[in-house]
Amino acid sequence: MIELYYWPTPNGHKVTLFLEETGTPYTIKPVDISAGEQFDPAFLAFSPNNRMPAIIDRAPADGGDAISVFESGAILLYLAEKTGQFLPADVRGRKTVTEWLFWQMGGLGPMAGQNHHFGTYAPERIPYAIDRYVRETNRLYGVLDRRLAGRDFIAGDYSIADMACYPWIVPHERQQQDLDEFPNLSRWFRAIAGRPATGRAYAHAEAYKNRPTITEESRKILFGQTARSTAR
Repeated sequence: MIELYYWPTPNGHKVTLFLEETGTPYTIKPVDISAGEQFDPAFLAFSPNNRMPAIIDRAPADGGDAISVFESGAILLYLAEKTGQFLPADVRGRKTVTEWLFWQMGGLGPMAGQNHHFGTYAPERIPYAIDRYVRETNRLYGVLDRRLAGRDFIAGDYSIADMACYPWIVPHERQQQDLDEFPNLSRWFRAIAGRPATGRAYAHAEAYKNRPTITEESRKILFGQTARSTAR
C-alpha cells in the first residue's frame, strides 16, 4: 500500500495520475499547504523540503522496511521502477523518458510556477516579472509542441514524462497561454484529458475544492518562509 501525502496541485496530480493508471493501491493523506501542514515535524521527517507530494511505500519491492520518497519526479521514477510500468526498460527509451521528466522538473514546472505566483498570488503586480514568466512559459510550450510533432506522446508511448508535464498544462489559461497556438500540444493535451485514469485522478481534487482560498495568513505560510522560520 502506498501512502500519498497530497494536495491538489500540479505536482500532487502527477502522482495520482500514475497510481490511477496502474491501479496501484493507495491512500491519500491530505497535506493542507495553505494551513502550513507541510511544516509539521512528522511530515518533515520524510519530506525535508517541506513540500508535497511525498509517499511512504509500506510494501517495498525488497520486502524490507517502509520506504519514503519525496520530490514528485523521484516519486514517479520510484513507482515506475516498482511496477515496471510507464518507463521503458531499454536504455534508449529510458534515457528519453528521463530527459523529458527532468525537463519538466527543471523547466516547465518552475517557470510555470513563477508564472502562477506573479500573475495570481503576488501581493503587488510587477509587470516585468509577469511578462518574464509568461514569455518563458510560452517558450517552453513551444519546445513541447515541437517535440510532439509526429508523436502521440512525449517519448512515443505514454509514460511518466507525460504524467509529469500534463498537470502543468492544465492551468494554461491562468498562465496566459492559448493552446490553439500549439496544435501538437493541444492534441496531446486532449488525449490525456480523455483517459479514464486522468478523470479519476483529478476527481480527488473535489474533496478539497471548498477549502479557503489564499488569505493573508496563508500567503505568509506559502511564500514568506526562510530557513529560520521553518526550523523546528
